[in-house]
Amino acid sequence: MAQAIQKITLSAARDIPFNKLVLSQQNVRKIKAGVSIEDLAEDIAHRGLLTSLSVRPELDADGNETGIYRIPAGGRRYRALERLVSQKRLSKTAGVPCIVSPGETLEVEDSLAENVQRVSLHPLDQFRAFQTLREQGLGEEEIAARFFVSVATVRQRLRLASVSPRLLDFYAEDEMTLEQVIAFSITNDHVRQEQVWDTISRSHSREPYYIRRLLTETAIRASDRRAVYVGIEAYEAAGGVTMRDLFEQDQGGWLQDPALLEQLVMEKLKTHAEAIQVSEGWKWVEAAFDFPYGHTSGLRRFYGEQAEMTEDELARYDAARAEYDKLDAEYAEADEYSETTEQKLEELGSELDRLNDRPFVFDPQDIARGGVFVSLGASGEPKIERGFVRPEDEQQAEADPSTDGGDGRADHGSALTVTGAAGGEDTQPDDEDETIKPLPDRLVLDLTAARTVALRNALANNPVIAFIGVMHAFVLKTFYVYGSDSCLEVTLQSARFSQTPGLGDTVWAKEIDQRHDGWGQDLPKDPNDLWDFLIKLDEVSRQALFAHCASLSVNAVIEPWNKRARAIAHAEQLARSIGFDMVEAGWVPTADNYLGRVTKARILQAVREAKGDQAAELIGHLKKTDMAREAERLITGCGWLPEPLRMTIGEGIFDSDAAGDDAVEPEQAETTEIEDLPAFLLDEPETSSDGDGDMESGIDGEHLAAAE
Repeated sequence: MAQAIQKITLSAARDIPFNKLVLSQQNVRKIKAGVSIEDLAEDIAHRGLLTSLSVRPELDADGNETGIYRIPAGGRRYRALERLVSQKRLSKTAGVPCIVSPGETLEVEDSLAENVQRVSLHPLDQFRAFQTLREQGLGEEEIAARFFVSVATVRQRLRLASVSPRLLDFYAEDEMTLEQVIAFSITNDHVRQEQVWDTISRSHSREPYYIRRLLTETAIRASDRRAVYVGIEAYEAAGGVTMRDLFEQDQGGWLQDPALLEQLVMEKLKTHAEAIQVSEGWKWVEAAFDFPYGHTSGLRRFYGEQAEMTEDELARYDAARAEYDKLDAEYAEADEYSETTEQKLEELGSELDRLNDRPFVFDPQDIARGGVFVSLGASGEPKIERGFVRPEDEQQAEADPSTDGGDGRADHGSALTVTGAAGGEDTQPDDEDETIKPLPDRLVLDLTAARTVALRNALANNPVIAFIGVMHAFVLKTFYVYGSDSCLEVTLQSARFSQTPGLGDTVWAKEIDQRHDGWGQDLPKDPNDLWDFLIKLDEVSRQALFAHCASLSVNAVIEPWNKRARAIAHAEQLARSIGFDMVEAGWVPTADNYLGRVTKARILQAVREAKGDQAAELIGHLKKTDMAREAERLITGCGWLPEPLRMTIGEGIFDSDAAGDDAVEPEQAETTEIEDLPAFLLDEPETSSDGDGDMESGIDGEHLAAAE
């Protein structure tokens, strides 16, 4: 005979006056967590009590009910109600919905069960619930207020809910992590999101940062100089779309329409150039996003005179300088840091800089035949170069048939132009060929062009060796057959290297330009006055000027049609004498200047020489673009250099097997730490860089500013 199933009887529900309820000491929740009592009280006031309290009648010594009920489960709700009563927003005798337990189980068991059996809401359900509330008319601020979260949190949840429904389904089925969903949320393009997911699904590289990289690889960062120059507001007003990451610092996001941004940059540059031409009266003004290095070659440069200070400005300058010096001296003797003093010194320094930074006034006759170059600076500010005269605009009376360079000065970008590689194109390496082939001629040219500019800068800072270098060239021409075996082109021709992108933005080129402009401001305008100027110049400044001029003639470029073995060997001697090294000069291998322009085999060779075989094996499975980027990250700071940038060892131009001075030795490479590698590189599918000089006739120590 079948046994009858015992029926379950649920505990009765009833309203119990608040003043008849007390907390049980058996409640397991002792530590504050989740929504605060204050916020919970406000939520109950807004929508009522959504969950009843679990209570038990209190019995006296004889087992009779006393009319008081203990609360083993629901203590936070009770305290929230208690807060409302104390604020007189709820009556002491108001009925509270309660489930009255018969007391067949332990009180602590009821309290524990209520909390353990509770299942937290899946994040995706919360995202979609917020989205539903907004669709029903609630604003972000109102949603945030009702659920006691920040507006930023609401925006994040809404952004996550807007990810492709297909990807959210994967997340709901635990095929995708929340961190991956967050990475996908930086764009609203569902098609692109799904394309990237399909791509990473076929590999084990599924890290969130890798997803962000793929989603933003065709976009431009808001910190890019073009975006800074145009402004995000102007870009978006023109119809441009900006991707934002609401979960991590994104420095302003990414601009998705590079073509539109380029158009806006050029339009603004041209408008800026036209305004300069109209307001200042120059004969011509050229505007470009970038000009090639040495674009002023063949043009005579003239400089304006800095406007004199007015009596009022001079008085303010003297007062600010005196106050700054006094405060600085007192602060130097102080024992404690003072934020107020630091701020005052900074304000005075800014005032002095403003008074010193006066505009330059040009001769109207020079302006009438001169021009200006307007381009975009590295930080997004307009770069304005004034005072250039084209040969056809020179006055005939000033022409001197015995000279080639206008006023006789050596320009830091002469008419000697280095063109592209043989054939006119940069030969692209065969990515599929894993053998080590010679570096492309064009790449060798570009690398040695960068080295030449850096070596020029280093030589300019060593006047003694610069003097010896020029003297060496003269002695060769006088006493030896190979009189041209010097890397110093002492005729002061200066190769432009206009075919090598980015040279003008290097720290070496900027130092050269600043030094050149400094001397240009100091030298007399009339070349007939130059000799007397040099005679009166102090020895330190004269040597510095000599070194600068000599440095501009350095040419250590290896061209495919002219290897210049003897001159390159002399460049090595020059570099050793100065103690010059490309690593110390600040050159680092990047995907743009080297790693992205060689074969995969070359990339792996570089990583192997810098970090060892183990590090090379970790990236061996990647595509070339990703391999180049990861290689750049891995070998940054290792001091590794490609062969054309290394110092000569023994005879010949290069030792192809020589590593950089700081490269890791083979026996050390195997133990190189690789803990800083991304998880996906670990090949685990489940883991997702004063001389006082006697000056005469008004020539003083200010020339040292240019020398520095």
